[in-house]
Amino acid sequence: MELIKQTLEKMKSSKSMLDNFQRLKEDILSDKWIVEFLRENPTLPESEINRNISRFFEYRNERNNCTKCLSLDTCVNMMKGYQPELFLERQQVQLRYNVCHRKWKDDQKKQQQSLIKSLYIPKEILKATFDQLDQDNRSRIVAIAKAVEFATTTNPGETGKGLYLHGQFGVGKTYIMGAIANELAERNISSMLVYTPDFFRELKSGISDGSYNEKLDLVKKVPVLILDDLGAETMSSWVRDDILGVILQHRMLEKLPTLYTSNYDFDELEEHLAYSQKGGIEQLKSKRIMERIRHFADPVYIEGVNRRGKM
Repeated sequence: MELIKQTLEKMKSSKSMLDNFQRLKEDILSDKWIVEFLRENPTLPESEINRNISRFFEYRNERNNCTKCLSLDTCVNMMKGYQPELFLERQQVQLRYNVCHRKWKDDQKKQQQSLIKSLYIPKEILKATFDQLDQDNRSRIVAIAKAVEFATTTNPGETGKGLYLHGQFGVGKTYIMGAIANELAERNISSMLVYTPDFFRELKSGISDGSYNEKLDLVKKVPVLILDDLGAETMSSWVRDDILGVILQHRMLEKLPTLYTSNYDFDELEEHLAYSQKGGIEQLKSKRIMERIRHFADPVYIEGVNRRGKM
């Protein structure tokens, strides 16, 4: 702004430059955006108009940039993503910059994405939406319908019911969960997608570096937790009772929904949870965990071919 003002002032210092300035002034004042502003403010004194030629010049150039803009990335304005606006304050011309619609949409998208936290989940999963999901068999149609219903109606803290998507490797369970997370973000509900085997391993290492409690609290308290590939982890009594059990107990009491993907159905998962490397078979402890899963997650089976190559 100051550079523009200095340049215009210099143009008044000689006759030739004064002529150029006059032509520039006429050109600026004939701009459709300036004409519209002056028409809306017919009582604006001539002296005030002349005093603000540099401001009009800046407004015209920046406003014209906006009319040619194709995307936020290609914005060439001095303040990227901001659109100029002329206004009067105490009969003095002022110029301010407002967020343009492209930047507003981009900011909204970033805010929504910040609501989706992820641990060890591929980036393409975090971009999933319901309109991208194939509905090529009955089980997928049912699963997607259940997922949409959950994502659009759940109220963490009031309704703690989740979903348990199970089926063979690569049928798209995690991708559906990504679509749920994005739909929840549209409703300003925070969620976390966790690849369970890696998270359990990280918690174990967190004991030595002091981060265990912080990481455990993170998944305990997030409004919507998605445990991906439950059952793929190496089971131990400590993982089952002191991690999974503690997480699910807290979420059950606070009515925070938990969603799962697994290659196992409920009975198969119960068998998996009963086995521990050192403790042998512990069916009672497994049943305690399964009670929290069975009562607070609706099982949904998905069949189909391995879709990993399509993602």
